[in-house]
Order: sequence, then C-alpha cells, then structure tokens
Amino acid sequence: MLAEQVNLAGYTTLRLGGPARRFVEAATQDELIAAVRAADQRAEPLLVFGGGSNLVVSDEGFAGTVVHVATRGVEALPGGRVRVQAGEEWEPFVARCVEEGLAGVECLSGIPGRVGATPIQNVGAYGQEVSETITEVRVYDRATGETAALDPAACGFVYRGSVFKGSDRHVVLDVTFALDRAKESRPVRYAELAARLGTSVGGRVPLQDAREAVLELRRGKGMVLDPADPDTRSAGSFFTNPILEPAALADLERRVAERLGADVAFPRYPETGGRTKTSAAWLIDRAGFAKGHRRGPMRISTKHTLALTNPDGGRTEDLLALAREVRDGVRAVFGVELVNEPVLVGVSL
Repeated sequence: MLAEQVNLAGYTTLRLGGPARRFVEAATQDELIAAVRAADQRAEPLLVFGGGSNLVVSDEGFAGTVVHVATRGVEALPGGRVRVQAGEEWEPFVARCVEEGLAGVECLSGIPGRVGATPIQNVGAYGQEVSETITEVRVYDRATGETAALDPAACGFVYRGSVFKGSDRHVVLDVTFALDRAKESRPVRYAELAARLGTSVGGRVPLQDAREAVLELRRGKGMVLDPADPDTRSAGSFFTNPILEPAALADLERRVAERLGADVAFPRYPETGGRTKTSAAWLIDRAGFAKGHRRGPMRISTKHTLALTNPDGGRTEDLLALAREVRDGVRAVFGVELVNEPVLVGVSL
C-alpha cells in the first residue's frame, strides 16, 4: 500500500508526529525490501518502523519514505527454535509461547511493539532480555543490497542496544529465538517479580504465573497499552538506567549524601568492567520530579516515573520540553546525564 501525507501520530503509542511525505505498508518481506530499495534508489530519507511504541517523531513529520513493517508469520523450527517475521506483534507472540510451553520470553509480557524492533533495542524487562534467546536476525543490508543472517555476536547486543540501534544500515526481516520446552519459567532474576510470585530470586514458577505477574506489575505502572488509561499514551521508559564508571559513581555518592543525607542509599547493580548501574527512576524522583509532574500538556505518568505521557493532545515539542526539564534537573542535582531510550526522528534533546 502506498499513500502520501499520512499522519504518523496515528501510528505511534505517544500519538505524536506529523505527516510522512510517502508512506508504504509492507505486508511481505519482498514488499519490504522493494520499498527500501526504491527509497535508496531515489536517494531520499527513509524511516522503517513497526508498532511505533519506541518512536518520538517531530511535529513536522518525515520528508521522505516511511515503511511500515506489517509482515506476518511464526514458524516452529526443531529444538524449540521459532522464526518470527518482523511485523508480528510482540505481546501476542509472547502469549503464544507461554501457551505452548516455551520458556525464555515470559518476563517480557505486555511490552508493546513488533518483533523486528526487539533486537534493535535488545528489549528487556524484569530480568530478561531478548539477546538471551535470539540465535539469528535476518536483515536486508542497505550497504550491500543483499540479505544476511547475523548471529548474536554480529548483532553486538548491549544493555538496551545493538549494532542496529543508531544505524539505518540494516532492516530487520525476521528473528529466530531458541526457547526452552518447559512448564516452568526460566529462573526469576528480578526481586520485585520474585516477591510478587512468592518465590526467591533464582526460583522457577509455572510459565503462566510468571506471565500474569509481569502483566500485573506492568499494568500497575501504566505499561500495558489501554485506550482508557492516559498513562499508557507513552513510549514506555523514556530514559535508560545510567551505567556509571567508578569516578561517576563516587561523585553520585557524594551528591546523594550532601542532598539527602549520609544514610541514604541509592539503587546500584554491578555491571561488567567495574561499572555500576543505577536507577533512572530513583534519580528523577529524588531530583524533585514526582509522578504526575506536569509541564504544559505533558506529564510524567501518575504510575511510573520513567514514562513521559501525552494525556491531553500535546505536540512533540511539548514532550521534549518536559524531557529536557527532567534530564537537566537530574544533571544539576546528581551530575548524571540521562539518555533517552526511544528513537528520536527529526528532533533531538
């Protein structure tokens, strides 16, 4: 399907974004590749997206071709592997895995968007990341004009990122996951989830129990899409959790003690290379930005400090003004630079 001047706000969970000059909906891999090739041959800007759950698009829209990935298909392979087309919705895929007794993505229940976006962001939640189960990502390589199959090492997975993030060279065609045939979940790693399930960290529970507990937790934070809930009109977590080098960690310790008291402890989780991850939500809240904090028509979710929401029909620039206020406030108080998780199209912080 080809159309012109299509308003992108209708395709994003934030309900923000101006028109695309040219809009193509690709229902097959051949259509997807053909649309990308045609745009490249015209040497025009290209934006490829799926569910629009991780996009912040400028009010002016996109002066090029937007390709909406709508490919469908889930193929069972030997050994618990599953090949999934990029345009498949993620949440129904997770539900299907749980129903069929396939463990490895149950803690990623309730996440909006499509399968093709998951390796780009290395989507993760409640102690699981897709990089733990992905065995192959098939892509169209715009540099070579060919398709390629990339193994996990070639994908370069890192915390909430990969070789695909920040680069438009590869267009994801399908993703293969290796899942466990099991009645129980993989070991529960996240303390909040373990407490909800009444188990210890490292324990296993029935797959459906894990899924239902994750959905309950996400709903309580406004992180399961619901047209009746303005708090879900967001791009999920707007900022990633900072990972600090030792010197930055020491500076944060000093600032927290000076502002909040020497007996106040902030969340910290050890990372590789002597680094430490801390909580963006904790920093935002302690810097003075409470749930429900409003700037113009935009606000921080009333349920989850990390989500910036569009409850009243604002514009992208309104959202960015709130994001800058939060980012700059955290930097001023704690010396930590927050980094946006959603992809910014035609705008910047």
